[in-house]
Amino acid sequence: MIFENPTTWGTTVKKLLQISAGAALLAAVSAAWAVDGISFEYGKSDSSNVDVDLYRVALQWDWGKHWLDTGSWHLGGYWDLSAAYWDNNSVPRNNSGLADVGFTPVFRFGQNNVSGVSPYAELAVGVHFLSTTSINSQREFGSSFQFGDRIGAGLRFGDKGEYDLGYSYQHESNAGFKEPNQGINFQQVRLMYHF
Repeated sequence: MIFENPTTWGTTVKKLLQISAGAALLAAVSAAWAVDGISFEYGKSDSSNVDVDLYRVALQWDWGKHWLDTGSWHLGGYWDLSAAYWDNNSVPRNNSGLADVGFTPVFRFGQNNVSGVSPYAELAVGVHFLSTTSINSQREFGSSFQFGDRIGAGLRFGDKGEYDLGYSYQHESNAGFKEPNQGINFQQVRLMYHF
């Protein structure tokens, strides 16, 4: 248990405070603009030579557009503003973790009627800023500026489609504009609430 070891408890409290600070920052932004959704994500790196857990909170703004509307399905999207903490469990490691702030346009192919259970697929490419440029000597990012590419799928459910449970696979790297460019991959689970 985390309470048996004071060092572990202190680390857990620190992570929770950092995530809360990110949530507070996003809440302050949401006060300025009407937010359409909020999400919480957990991810795990599947890149070699690293062991990183990702904790992310994000706000979404729906574009309110329907392209390629077939009557039952359409292509739409939303803006995603996120704050994340990467908990670095790698051995060896350069630091215990890092902060990641991202802004991503997300394209979503989904059903027009979101009552009941409605599947969707997503594709996104955004920008991220990292607080440090390495996890360990075998996983260096070259710059704090990164691109985040992700592909995912999920289900909206609830009386008005207000709940959203999804899976995504994300790759972050700087696209080779500064070496080293080793990047990192995450498998992620997200729970979103649509207002």
